Amino acid sequence: MKNKQVVVIGGGHGLSTILRGIKYINNIDITAIVTVADDGGSTGRLRRQFSIPAMGDIRNVLLSLAQSESLLSNLMDYRFESNPNKEDEDVQGHNLGNLILTALTQTCGSFMEAITTCAEVLNVKGKIVPSTLQVVTLYAMMEDHTIVKGEANIPNFNNRILKVFYDQEVKATPAAVKAIKSADLIIFGIGSLYTSILPNVIIPKIKEAIAQSKGKKLYFCNVMSQPGETDGYTVEDHIRALHSHGVDIDEVVVANDDIPENILDRYLKQDSTLVKVVENKHDYNIIYANLLDFSAEVIRHNSGKIKDFVEDYIGGL
Repeated sequence: MKNKQVVVIGGGHGLSTILRGIKYINNIDITAIVTVADDGGSTGRLRRQFSIPAMGDIRNVLLSLAQSESLLSNLMDYRFESNPNKEDEDVQGHNLGNLILTALTQTCGSFMEAITTCAEVLNVKGKIVPSTLQVVTLYAMMEDHTIVKGEANIPNFNNRILKVFYDQEVKATPAAVKAIKSADLIIFGIGSLYTSILPNVIIPKIKEAIAQSKGKKLYFCNVMSQPGETDGYTVEDHIRALHSHGVDIDEVVVANDDIPENILDRYLKQDSTLVKVVENKHDYNIIYANLLDFSAEVIRHNSGKIKDFVEDYIGGL
């Protein structure tokens, strides 16, 4: 039987959580399409200094798809101690994995080749494709039409986001477009809606490929709102944001675990609230599932539960 083609689109820790689970599913081929719009921290410093796409989310995806832990995979996540008074000097504050990808980009001659080389060394299951190979800057227009420049700055404004966009023509990576068009299943999420998922799908050729793809479009909705980005959002607000940026979703996965009240209270003190379904009629199907983990006294999606869910879902395609 031919393997099902599964494409996962996003960035940040949420994308890695999904991939860390589904890599254990047999009979699927995984392509992770990853944002390179991050401009904060170690990633931001390296992209400014060497004019290369942001590699932080790529590094996380490489580690999440590695088929076994190794000394190198553990070291890839090591971050050198930072001195606040000398944050731009030497390797202080840098993540070793980011430095390795930067070095490989220079020695291999291309960012894509650096990713491929690192994936081979880490024995990665699946393909990892940046949504673009350009150095891009993400912008947001707020509801009062204020324009915010830079992915790292967007959540810092006490305003509601109307849309995100680029100020230049952004070309999609051909491998990303090809994977989307041939996908049996396209998964969006989990993670920051405006700064992890949408930076990929607003690239014209990627948006076009998603619309043309016959694969099912499945969105794993965030459990809690993200301060500065999705304050007060419902499940429907998340889908409306995707739709307004040109993406139609077939089905939405909503976690229905019982969350301990003490944990919800802790999130509320940080201005983060539970994302709920509030409307009765939808143009998409909502699937409720037990997906969460509270073992660290925080709310996290569980990779193993996501693996089980996606495995069952693919069985019905």
